[in-house]
Amino acid sequence: MMNFRFAITILSVFFLSIFTKAQYTVHKMLTVGYTYQNQSFGELGGKLLFLKNDDVIYRLGASALMGSTHSEFAIMPKLQADVLLNFQKDVDFYHSYYFLIGAEGTNKYVAPKIGVTLFGILDLTGGYAFPIGNLNGKEMKGLNVNFTLNIPTVFIHDMFK
Repeated sequence: MMNFRFAITILSVFFLSIFTKAQYTVHKMLTVGYTYQNQSFGELGGKLLFLKNDDVIYRLGASALMGSTHSEFAIMPKLQADVLLNFQKDVDFYHSYYFLIGAEGTNKYVAPKIGVTLFGILDLTGGYAFPIGNLNGKEMKGLNVNFTLNIPTVFIHDMFK
């Protein structure tokens, strides 16, 4: 548990130091996804996207991973931080894809990850999880794969007008 708190503290200090230097616009998104971490989990949550220009984008998120372990339903809270990178110049329709570097942590594992995202909306990432504890007697370690849909709340608001 101490390692998890330490990792969250370091990520928070890193992102807060970046955000104090410049003005960023913040966009809210709902997150729906699938995570494989020694078994399948559904994911539901939200993210904040911090944008100054479209070359480097920062995202912070919180969600719940839900699945069944040893025939018992389990929920894990998840925090994550991502940096989206695309330095293409002279692109007339914003950047269509970004390289993604990030980390996620739950109360059972911490996982650095890399991947790609399409318009910052559809993410495909992979990484390796380091266990912190057990989930219903099962250790959460090894290959970590995420497939996530990030839906901007502006889009949802406009849909129901």
